[in-house]
Amino acid sequence: MQTEDMGGVVVTGAARGIGFAIARHAAATGHGVVIADIDDAAGQKAAEAIGAEGGQARFFRVDVTDRAQVRAAIDACVAAHGHLHGIVNNAGFNRPQPFLETTEENWSQIMTVNGLGVLIGIQEAAKAMIATGTGGKIISTASMAGRAGFGDFAPYCASKAAVISLTQAAARTLAPHGITANAFAPGVVETDLWTTLDRDLMDMGASSEPGEALKTFAAGIPLGRTSTPGDIAGTVGFLLSPASDYMTGQCLQIDGGMIMQ
Repeated sequence: MQTEDMGGVVVTGAARGIGFAIARHAAATGHGVVIADIDDAAGQKAAEAIGAEGGQARFFRVDVTDRAQVRAAIDACVAAHGHLHGIVNNAGFNRPQPFLETTEENWSQIMTVNGLGVLIGIQEAAKAMIATGTGGKIISTASMAGRAGFGDFAPYCASKAAVISLTQAAARTLAPHGITANAFAPGVVETDLWTTLDRDLMDMGASSEPGEALKTFAAGIPLGRTSTPGDIAGTVGFLLSPASDYMTGQCLQIDGGMIMQ
């Protein structure tokens, strides 16, 4: 694999789930990968798994709300692979609360990680790409929740709508530098996030048994099933590839047809 020629890719929240699938796909297509995550053990394990498959990956502990840590991971990627080909701003979380009981703390925590974290990732990646003059791909994880509000997830919905708006703002600003900015919006993906969400919804009385929330959300999927991280990775691979060079400012739905635009 000619990873130096293809440049490096930083994927935040890549220790597991969607992020890991994206990092694995990027490595398999020849990019050197930096797994940026707050979970040391899972992040290191993910990097080792990609290495065992013949890819190049290293783990960096990164809190996406800490600009210095984000910059350090990007600098390490550039040093190792010549230039930053792309960043996937994937780190995020949800903590449901009933709409009328949503607290300022809940709002601030979710918006800081899911919104500000993406802004910092976009800014620092763009600065590195401009410095090397190579252009690049900036990709961020939105959600179907950024297109349709859900009462128990209001701050999460707002944060993912913010990701879409940040993507559009970045696309307009960075186009003269040869940098594209796009997002993708998963639907119901069977990951640890949904396992936690299922438990949280039971705790607050919004569902009564394990798996009920997932089943309820999945009931309206036209393609008839929930998705896996592997269903997402191919689309992100397209956004990282030359095939998407003339696309910017877009948010691609990968939700089995739940939201049709």
